[in-house]
Amino acid sequence: MRYITMLAAALLFGGCVSEVQPWEKATLAKESMKEGGANPLVKKYEEHIYYSKEATKGGGSIGAGGCGCN
Repeated sequence: MRYITMLAAALLFGGCVSEVQPWEKATLAKESMKEGGANPLVKKYEEHIYYSKEATKGGGSIGAGGCGCN
């Protein structure tokens, strides 16, 4: 049983650490890999919907409540 546990731990935690290689940095620097994606308006739209649904007051840059009527 002990060997099975050690084998399972080695398989689960063996691939956790990965380093970005120099030739992979160009792929990660593409516009589509940024947080908002290729179109920054999509991120603004998604944030607006999120803060309207969550009814947070003043979340992000929105100054109204959760009714969506700002």
